Amino acid sequence: MSEKRPTLAFIGGTGDLGSGLAWRFARVGFPIVIGSRLADRAIKAAESLSATFARGFAGMANIEAARAGDIVFMSVPFENHRTTLESIGSEVRGKIFVDTTVPLVPPKVMRVQLPAEGCVGKRTQNLLGAEVRVVSAFQNVAAAHLKSEAETLPGCDVPVSGDDADAREVVVRLAEEIGFKAWHAGPIDNAAVAEALTSVLIFMNKRYGIAGAGIKIGGTPTKI
Repeated sequence: MSEKRPTLAFIGGTGDLGSGLAWRFARVGFPIVIGSRLADRAIKAAESLSATFARGFAGMANIEAARAGDIVFMSVPFENHRTTLESIGSEVRGKIFVDTTVPLVPPKVMRVQLPAEGCVGKRTQNLLGAEVRVVSAFQNVAAAHLKSEAETLPGCDVPVSGDDADAREVVVRLAEEIGFKAWHAGPIDNAAVAEALTSVLIFMNKRYGIAGAGIKIGGTPTKI
């Protein structure tokens, strides 16, 4: 990454995954903006982050957070996905937009239920339009692992999908800065694999008593 770190905004940043990612990026020095549907919740989460790292972080409503971020992450329940995108779409034009949303449909969260578009990532790209570089990542990371003090998080590889290869590369490098092994996983349509795998991992967590199963890509790359 460049010496001047981009400001990262987290839409739905008070939930487990959003707050965990924010914590991990704050830990390595990124400016962070926490967004929430309710500004008061975002402010409280930002105050907690500020107290932990003795630096100032901002909390605000989702639309203001989307406006403030150089790179915008979204982690919201699937049921709120479309309405959230519609509310912030005008604020993310020209930006990299990292969607971590998984199409979980309670109560059957251990069953794969992909949307009509094929995957959430594709829906996001369709809704936001070509001016937004949508990248899909972090669906298979257990939130419980994120606030670990460990420098690296083994067994939590991150497939990164998106139609813009340069945007994918930015997110791959971001993931590696916070201790993950990240991989280019092809165009946005391929996000269907990571999204579907989340339900499989939830099933395995329950079946085998695993505290946050992840994935690991085998093999040794011979080219970058």
